[in-house]
Amino acid sequence: MAYFDAASAAPLHPVARQALLAALDEGWADPGRLYQEGRRARILLDAAREAAAEAVGCRADELVFTSSGTRAVRTGVAGVLAGRRRIGRHLIVSAVEHSSVLHSAEALEADGGTVTRVPVARSGAVAAEGYAQALRPDTALACLQSANHEVGTEQPVAAVAEACRAAGVPLLVDAAQSLGWGRVEGDWSVLTASAHKWGGPSGVGLLVVRKGVRYAARGTEEFGALPAIVAAAASLRAVRAEADREAVRLRELTERIRLRVPELVGDVEVVGDPERRLPGIVTFSCLYVDGEALLHGLDREGFSVSSGSSCTSSTLTPSHVLKAMGVLSEGNVRVSLPAGAAEEDVERFLGVLPGVVAGVREKLGAPAPATAVAEDVLVVDALGKRCPIPVIELAKVIGDVPVGGLVRVLSDDEAARLDIPAWCEMTGQAYEGEEPSERGAAYVVRRLG
Repeated sequence: MAYFDAASAAPLHPVARQALLAALDEGWADPGRLYQEGRRARILLDAAREAAAEAVGCRADELVFTSSGTRAVRTGVAGVLAGRRRIGRHLIVSAVEHSSVLHSAEALEADGGTVTRVPVARSGAVAAEGYAQALRPDTALACLQSANHEVGTEQPVAAVAEACRAAGVPLLVDAAQSLGWGRVEGDWSVLTASAHKWGGPSGVGLLVVRKGVRYAARGTEEFGALPAIVAAAASLRAVRAEADREAVRLRELTERIRLRVPELVGDVEVVGDPERRLPGIVTFSCLYVDGEALLHGLDREGFSVSSGSSCTSSTLTPSHVLKAMGVLSEGNVRVSLPAGAAEEDVERFLGVLPGVVAGVREKLGAPAPATAVAEDVLVVDALGKRCPIPVIELAKVIGDVPVGGLVRVLSDDEAARLDIPAWCEMTGQAYEGEEPSERGAAYVVRRLG
């Protein structure tokens, strides 16, 4: 198997394994105790904190370990909101934040607070001006990920931090995806991260709160299992030592995928910023393909990849990231290469992908049940059918209307609201908008050529 899902969880780094085993022998006692075993554990904890702080670029007394990256986010958001409650209860987030941030925002709204969600461009990036315009006198906190977890796009953290600092508003940065590659630039106030994203063990998160930030801790944040904390800090230092060299290698491999997949497969949209992106992530969406079937097909060929497709088994709604970007959600594949990924595995992936996609498309390629309404109008009844069937049926009949003619696609699948406009963008047709229908909606497409 070739594991290409490092953005979900990177394989355990060899240094992490060594440190974990060593700490199991030396760090099993409570570091808060004064007897000899406790003092040894305290020494290990303090050393791990120093190493992690050096990697982040903060003071050791500004950093605590948590039981996960999600816990770090929720604790950080809640602590700043509580500490700055007298200033206001307004929160700013981007539309593509990790679900832990968005769930914290929803909880604030449910409790009477307000949230501004800053939109992103088709590349997945926010504009710093969007944050600057969203700042208000009652803004308690702004949140921005350093890089997106689904498409790899890097965000303008330094520019957003500058705008927030000028307004006296702290910025929380979710650095889960990027911290293993380097420090987060800019004058941020709070930072969170998760060890399993850089090859550390699961169950360890980082929460950094800069001195001077109004922060009200609700209970104690620390800590997870000490041996895991030691392994997390050791692996962070190790991956940083390899980061510059490995980044160059992985960028070449992901660029190869970005360029060749559209040539090999066809009807593919590669999403995310082509330049400002993490080294190991490349994401693309294939027209007329069921995402879950595609992932299963690649798994049978020996490749572990992820998807933001609306057809994955865990959800029937499109990825909020892809939806916010306005890109195709069907047939989505995220390839995230771990450190040490082999070039021959990438070539093998490029070799098997066209056949897997073709097989899925063949199974889903039934003719559309189109009914003529007028000479230049067709109605495609795709009610009750899930993605990518509505788009497949649209593609089958678009040539049956004259140039300038219309196709109305009836669909009750939420993904159609995203995928039909994205299909028009990719194929050069005109999306005329959405009309109410007795069931679902009617999506109107005009043929341009």
